[in-house]
Amino acid sequence: MRSLSIRITLVTFLFVCFFSGQLQAQEKNDARFIAKDNGTVLDTKTGLTWAAIDNGADINWQSAKSYCKNYRAGGFTDWRMPTHDELAELYDVTKTYKSDCGYNVHLTELIHLTCTWVWASETRGSGASYLNFNLCHQWNWRFGAYDAFFRALPVRSGK
Repeated sequence: MRSLSIRITLVTFLFVCFFSGQLQAQEKNDARFIAKDNGTVLDTKTGLTWAAIDNGADINWQSAKSYCKNYRAGGFTDWRMPTHDELAELYDVTKTYKSDCGYNVHLTELIHLTCTWVWASETRGSGASYLNFNLCHQWNWRFGAYDAFFRALPVRSGK
């Protein structure tokens, strides 16, 4: 009887471990994005690979550009600042989570924004483009030296 009890316990343990592992794996993916263990997130729709988290603090455009260029997650060295269109492609009104700065972010939870404004690579005079992941204004321009609430989110083109 004790042998049967140990077997049942072992089978139950293996069953729970297997299915909890399955659930954890599902939490790392959604219909479009796949979170890798190397700090990157693959967008299967566009083929772009994104940093799993932004730079984590207020940053101006020039520093954001440098941050993206020097980013090294996943062992890759070809990171860059995203275009406005690439950021706009990430925006998803059907997905919402709360950023660290308290505003809603409309984006997969696999990419963590600590605040809602993300710099884009386009510039015009002393202004630079950004996307607000709370409201998704299509084309926003801000003086590039401005940094409050802005973040850098590196991207790379290769899988």
